Amino acid sequence: MKEYITENIINLALCGHATTGKTTLAEAMLFNSGAIKRIGTIDDGNTVSDFHEDEIEHSHSITSSLVNCEWLEKKINIIDTPGYLDFLGEAKSALRVADFAAILVSSNHGVEVGSELAWDYAKNGYKVPALFIVNQLDRENADFDKVVDQLRDRFGNKIFPLMLPMNHGENFNQIADVMRKEVYTYELDGSGNYSEKKAEDDWKDKLDTLHEELIELIAESDDTLLETFFENGELTEEELRGGLHQAFLTGNLVPVFAISSKHNVGVKRFMDIIARYAPCASDFKDVKGTKPGSDVEIHHGPSVDEPVSAFVFKTVSEPHIGELSFFRVYSGIVNAGEGLQNTSRNTTEKMRQVFFMNGKDRKDTNRLIAGDIGAAVKLKDTHTGDTLASSNGPIVLPPIQYPSPNMRLAVLPKAKGDEEKISEGLSTLHEEDPTFGYIVDPELKQTIISGQGELHLKMIMKRLKDRYNVELDTGTPKIPYRETIVGKAASKYRHKKQSGGAGQFAEVWMRIEPAPRGVGIDFGNSLSGQNVDRVFVTSVDKGVKAACVDGILAGCKVVDVKIDFYDGKMHPVDSNDVSFQIAGKHAFIDAFMDSKPKLLEPIYKLEVKIPDSVMGDVMGDISQRRGRVNGMESDGHFQIITAEIPLVNLHDYSTSLRSMSQGRGIFSIEFQSYEDMPPVEAKKVIEEYRIAREQGH
Repeated sequence: MKEYITENIINLALCGHATTGKTTLAEAMLFNSGAIKRIGTIDDGNTVSDFHEDEIEHSHSITSSLVNCEWLEKKINIIDTPGYLDFLGEAKSALRVADFAAILVSSNHGVEVGSELAWDYAKNGYKVPALFIVNQLDRENADFDKVVDQLRDRFGNKIFPLMLPMNHGENFNQIADVMRKEVYTYELDGSGNYSEKKAEDDWKDKLDTLHEELIELIAESDDTLLETFFENGELTEEELRGGLHQAFLTGNLVPVFAISSKHNVGVKRFMDIIARYAPCASDFKDVKGTKPGSDVEIHHGPSVDEPVSAFVFKTVSEPHIGELSFFRVYSGIVNAGEGLQNTSRNTTEKMRQVFFMNGKDRKDTNRLIAGDIGAAVKLKDTHTGDTLASSNGPIVLPPIQYPSPNMRLAVLPKAKGDEEKISEGLSTLHEEDPTFGYIVDPELKQTIISGQGELHLKMIMKRLKDRYNVELDTGTPKIPYRETIVGKAASKYRHKKQSGGAGQFAEVWMRIEPAPRGVGIDFGNSLSGQNVDRVFVTSVDKGVKAACVDGILAGCKVVDVKIDFYDGKMHPVDSNDVSFQIAGKHAFIDAFMDSKPKLLEPIYKLEVKIPDSVMGDVMGDISQRRGRVNGMESDGHFQIITAEIPLVNLHDYSTSLRSMSQGRGIFSIEFQSYEDMPPVEAKKVIEEYRIAREQGH
């Protein structure tokens, strides 16, 4: 591949809902450019971008994949992202380094949740331009006009079709081009070849009208063009070209394309237009970051003459290769063999080998220039989200904002002795995929993994097995309930033990009462006189804290109790630290049980976005989970429900919502507060704890 200047590099992220044909479009683009000799298919498992064993087995993308092609003297880097909602983090990381988002929409299903999210990530998250591609127009019941109406309804009147299907359906092969006012007839042999002619009759009138509307839209993005348009009534081809590029870049025009990626219809014309008019790597003039270790802003330009700044947006571990770090160069030149600073971690890295990537295929290169995307191998301490920079212009680039996990599983090794391998594996997988997390919870005494959904966690555990040869048993995570009190109580507890030699003696008198929510444990003393040496106050405090950590009612942490150690007795010889810890612990337990104890449960805020059609099912399900709906609002063809639900009833919510909404619903959860647990539910938890203790668990 020849070397391209920054102005001739285009980075696009293929995004959208699952099964809209992103991988097939990438395949058609590679074929048209001559990068591959035949178009692979998802069913055959031979596409360039879906090359992982899991992707072939499941017939859909699981990770984003980088491919590239050359078209009209431009290098186009394509990041093919998964559409399944479990892998949304991949789309977010791709859009972080893309010049624009190409969002695919099904000609049958129209705007879906994945379309909405891609738009939101692009426009509101990373503020990059977007275009829409209405794909699968070869399908029965395809309806381009309906989809365009949906797009306008949801995303505004800047949505504008540059291509129109003339015969959508099974034999779809004709496209009307608004810019050239021509008709393209494609061969149905997958070659992508076509003939062209001027539009006639009704199509000519339609294209003339749309062409004028396009010119008006373009002119609106540039005052000079607008003045020229009003004076002359039209724009020259050169003016139109520059104006279209600017309108696309500013979002004043959101182009819509009509294609069938499966039959390679319309794809070459799509490639022509993006090569000539789409935003490119040099369009984003301001490479903004911060000075390492501070909030001071630093700015570079997207030039090879600036100091190096590169952002790692993806990390994968490949067999026989090691760790591959995918990065975009924002400024300067990354040369193979040179040293760079990892400004995110204050370490240094040597860029031993640098590659261009086409799926799993790597091609060595001596350097990557500003605007290009590639990969480096075996960086010792660089992970997803890190910045690499030169020492003469250190900068930290903004991180990726990943979605929060919404499904949790407790895990245990199936075989003893695998703990260390599991710990190493979980850590590595988290570095590769920051949307996956894990904690070893000391309170619950469980290792808990978290991710975007059932399929996401299933894939994580499969990778753990394949790479580290370890397997996990899974279960429902324990719930971090809390114990507290409603009333006041007092107790006196004497600890006395005599077994030859020095004995143990301590007597603790204690009063307790509820403390305000959120205070925790408020331990104090009001001792007077000489009955108890003040040195033992700390001992009683330790005993109380031990009881609060272990739990009393159901083995849960005790909170929001005010304790007064007001008197007691001691022995001049037998009293010691341990004696008063024991007496303090049991005095507290006795008082706690006499002060109307109760359980608190964690309540989470739930926000669900669903199609109108499944509103009733989702509302009913929330009610069955002891949820309280706080609000509802419309958002296009979707409804957003906010509710409060106990954490104990959210364990399988991801799976249930997918089922209820046919994969078109999304949700997020966030801890809100602890609230009183209903007595019937609390009784179950307390009884389970009692039985477990009796069985020695």
